Amino acid sequence: MAVLASGRGTNLEALLEAFPPGNPWGEVVLVLSDNPEAYALRRAGSRGVEALAIPWRGRRAFEGEALALLQARRIDLVLLAGFMRLLSPGFVEAWYGRLLNIHPSLLPDYPGLNVHRRVLMAGEKETGSTVHFVDQGMDTGPIVLQGRVPILPGDTPEALERRVLFLEHRLYPQAVRLVLLGLAFPPPEEGELAPWFRALSPRQRPLYLRAYALLKAWGQEAMALGAFQGQGGEWGRGAFLAAHLLAEEHPALRRELATLPEEVRLRVEKTLARVESSP
Repeated sequence: MAVLASGRGTNLEALLEAFPPGNPWGEVVLVLSDNPEAYALRRAGSRGVEALAIPWRGRRAFEGEALALLQARRIDLVLLAGFMRLLSPGFVEAWYGRLLNIHPSLLPDYPGLNVHRRVLMAGEKETGSTVHFVDQGMDTGPIVLQGRVPILPGDTPEALERRVLFLEHRLYPQAVRLVLLGLAFPPPEEGELAPWFRALSPRQRPLYLRAYALLKAWGQEAMALGAFQGQGGEWGRGAFLAAHLLAEEHPALRRELATLPEEVRLRVEKTLARVESSP
């Protein structure tokens, strides 16, 4: 994996901790920055990870150098972590499905900049963060995972930023693990399930995608359409329970796992344990 960062690199630190060199699931082996002074480069260097600055001389020049390095290092997955430049449609298209970003709001609400100030001005009661695949829009790509935090009376943008950052340091590695395990991917554009995914809201879609991916992993892909219609039997129920729990822990859903038939329950528990633990 490669990480692109422009500033402090706090999310980079969480990714370096979760995916150090030699990690059997995947490892961060390259950090690139458009800012030679970015503290992110020092974070990577202190962990023995190759860290390179590509001073910004325009998007075409930056992307040309970056793509050459990604190819030379045989990178499979690119993670944006506080990277403050828009990538070209050509770059995004070449890496679609293998390019992730984290954004400090509950997308599709509040894309763009100055998120915490805008959230507070709107009088929201909660906010959060979103890990998503990058597409050719601004913060519009398919959602992988979201996390929520409350907004408290008297909160400032700075207080909200600290709270959301703490959430992000858990959320981003979790989302990357889902991608590495094949449990998160952009929705299919063809086939009998494609219309179902298109009809779902952006926030609903990742839950159904996780359930679909789980059924595929368990050899029960033929049940997916029935599961979407509430007719997937115990395998469908198990897939949706697991899909919820992969996003957010919930005691009631954990308890409900115990009521599943043993074959389904064991498969769900094994999947959850694999994602939640380090290899």
